[in-house]
Amino acid sequence: MVFSSLVFIFRFLPVFFIIYFLAPAKFRNFVLFVGSIVFYAFGELKYTVLILLSVIINYMIARLMDAKGAGPGRRKLLLVLDVIYNVGILVVFKYSAFIINTINGATGLELPVPELVLPLGISFYTFQIMSYVIDVYKKDAAAERSFIDMGTYLMMFPQLIAGPIVVYSDVAMALKARKVDLSGFEEGLKIFILGLGSKVLLANPFGSIWDSTGMGGYDVMSTPLAWIGAIAYTFQIYFDFNGYSLMAIGLGRMLGFTFPKNFNHPYTARSVSDFWKRWHISLTSWFRQYLYIPMGGNRKGRFRTYLNLLIVWFITGLWHGASWNFVLWGLYYFVLILLERLFLGKVLKNSYVISRIYTMIAVICGWVIFAVEDISHVKMYLSRMFTLHYSDDYRENLITIILLFIAGTVFSTPVFSPWFRRNKNKASGIIVLFIIFWASVTMLVDSAYNPFLYFRF
Repeated sequence: MVFSSLVFIFRFLPVFFIIYFLAPAKFRNFVLFVGSIVFYAFGELKYTVLILLSVIINYMIARLMDAKGAGPGRRKLLLVLDVIYNVGILVVFKYSAFIINTINGATGLELPVPELVLPLGISFYTFQIMSYVIDVYKKDAAAERSFIDMGTYLMMFPQLIAGPIVVYSDVAMALKARKVDLSGFEEGLKIFILGLGSKVLLANPFGSIWDSTGMGGYDVMSTPLAWIGAIAYTFQIYFDFNGYSLMAIGLGRMLGFTFPKNFNHPYTARSVSDFWKRWHISLTSWFRQYLYIPMGGNRKGRFRTYLNLLIVWFITGLWHGASWNFVLWGLYYFVLILLERLFLGKVLKNSYVISRIYTMIAVICGWVIFAVEDISHVKMYLSRMFTLHYSDDYRENLITIILLFIAGTVFSTPVFSPWFRRNKNKASGIIVLFIIFWASVTMLVDSAYNPFLYFRF
């Protein structure tokens, strides 16, 4: 069940909210926990046991780690066991087929490849629960004594499947006591509608363009069509993921929680490094706080800094998917960020326009690597973009595409946001939200095309 679905908007959500708001404050975490289990089971019933097991095991390990008399040796052993369990589950369900296929391809063996369906949200909730246990180990947080509160933190349906990744300290106080009122609900509803519009009215049409781009084969597409497809995917993944994040933040606000901002107009960045400070902020922060800094960050000399960056970006790529194109995508960004650290960053600071052009070209090419899973097809697609090939294959629906690209440019930059902040409580703002909501619902009724890109991660 996705947020941008009629079942969620008109069935699940109203029933859940009625129960949630009628329940006494002390029972709201229980209602949210059970409601989140139902939400998850609706889309992934057979793996509901897996996520509940993750709650139970991590809850127990954190409690043992924080128990009176637990010395440094015992705490470290418990941390190691916790990391082995969480990473092990991720490896088994997400990477086992990839690992075995790689071994078979490299050695000529014919080892059996497991056919496992990727559990929904496993990458997100695994990182989230690991951050909690690591914080308990470092004594940055006390172990949660209430199993219901722990389950609510990990399984909270607004951010369960695709983030933003919420560290325990962000919501610890709200888990115990939070303000749930009409003004918060109204504020959250407005954010949710903006996210819904981003997903349905923008991401879905861009996705249709991208999906149709390669239908005739990458090897015969014209250069204009290759760029149209790449730009369309660039807009699709932003409005898709940012839209889902906004819906999650809005739902959290309705429930009395404040989730961290996940995007900050990344396509206005003036360098790749700046882009990654603006894109999927919760993931970037997670890697910095729980991997890059513990490995030494930039405190142990230049070589060690570059090695740490290489490891982080390799894992970042692999985290997104069990395929070599994701590894290549991560290493691609490592190289660009390394070049910016060495010399390119200083050059970019002196240019307002060139820096943005460079960043967008780099990001668009990065999304091609990200979207096209076959490495040979990646090479083929990029070659069509940067060598001249002409035909009239790009002319179909060209006016519609141009209008969509204009809309994508406007709504991915800080043009609409300031206006909305000034007018969200005025008649003009309410009318705009009303139009966005019903236009989105109309499109959901009329179209079966409603993918969500990050479900496969």
